[in-house]
Amino acid sequence: MPKVTFIEHNGTHHVVDAVAGQSLMRAAVDNNVPGIDADCGGECACATCHVYVQADWLARTGEQNDMERSMLGFAAVTQDNSRLSCQIKMSPALDGLVVTLPEGQH
Repeated sequence: MPKVTFIEHNGTHHVVDAVAGQSLMRAAVDNNVPGIDADCGGECACATCHVYVQADWLARTGEQNDMERSMLGFAAVTQDNSRLSCQIKMSPALDGLVVTLPEGQH
């Protein structure tokens, strides 16, 4: 089972197990990670699961599609490494993934 570290804006770390084949968002919700609300349930219809992917993981998490780019327009502060965690499918290759939560998500 891949492990993921979510880092809150205040520096608090949450290391969780993620199920391969499920989304990064699902791993956060299933493990009560604060700041990942997932209001749309993973349908890429909101931006309440916004994360910043550390640079060395960006290539492995895949590219943003048009819908994800559009939804990120609703996020408060985006960066080049912004992703919606509902659009990142977990796999053994993502074991050790580290993401940071934006300041506005608590």
